[in-house]
Amino acid sequence: MAESYALCKEFNKRHGTTYYWSTKVLPADKRPHVHALYGFCRYADDIVDDLGPVPTAQRQAALASFGDRFFNDLAAGSSTDPVLMAVVDTVRKFPIDPECFRRFLRSMTMDLTVATYETWADLLDYMDGSAAVIGEMMLPILEPHDPAAFGHARDLGNAFQLTNFLRDVNEDLDRGRVYIPQQDVRRFGVDLSQRTCTPEFVELMKFEIARCRDLYTSADIGIAMLPHRSARCIRAARTLYSRILDRIEAQHHDVFAQRVSVPTSQKALMVARLVLPFGS
Repeated sequence: MAESYALCKEFNKRHGTTYYWSTKVLPADKRPHVHALYGFCRYADDIVDDLGPVPTAQRQAALASFGDRFFNDLAAGSSTDPVLMAVVDTVRKFPIDPECFRRFLRSMTMDLTVATYETWADLLDYMDGSAAVIGEMMLPILEPHDPAAFGHARDLGNAFQLTNFLRDVNEDLDRGRVYIPQQDVRRFGVDLSQRTCTPEFVELMKFEIARCRDLYTSADIGIAMLPHRSARCIRAARTLYSRILDRIEAQHHDVFAQRVSVPTSQKALMVARLVLPFGS
């Protein structure tokens, strides 16, 4: 079991540095369970995007097999899979609704066949499983004081996801996907295939960034409903992630020129300031 949690932690450290550094603010007994959730999501995401030149049908089969294995192991109460062992243990220790994992896998499956989303509502339907549901999974571990935190946790998940979409426009085009609503793209007269930071593209980005910041504003209400240590962790992740939007603006919205990131040194410094009063 310890090896499984360690593997999930390594996934988190290697692929999700903002989340990883933020978890260091959590009480030590909660961190492994957050790593486990990340491990599940990362494993599924790798099936979708990182299997190399594997046909879509094989990716779908692999993703379905992964989901079946998880739900069978969950029903059995244990797993021998190097990743799922920790995930099953986490779900059994906290009241995380298994349906959350079905919704997540549904959105991952959509990534195999859906390239664009017509409206914001359509994108939100996808993000329900790829982002909002992550907030729902986290809540039982974070233990909010008020059940009203539920909707705000979903908004934070969506804010993180939309931030990623705005940062990764160029990389997503490489994968043949666009996560900015087509309705918005047409409204601002943008041709994303040109990969050019035109004045029209700048206005589109400003619109989407404002939408994203509204989600962060809602999330802040929910963060205030968390216990102190949990709130500090999520606030750190929120602050670091929203800085990506600041950096997009600082390079005049040109996400085609270079990929925006927040330096690891900044992440470590923020976490150090938060952790020191409590110890590691």
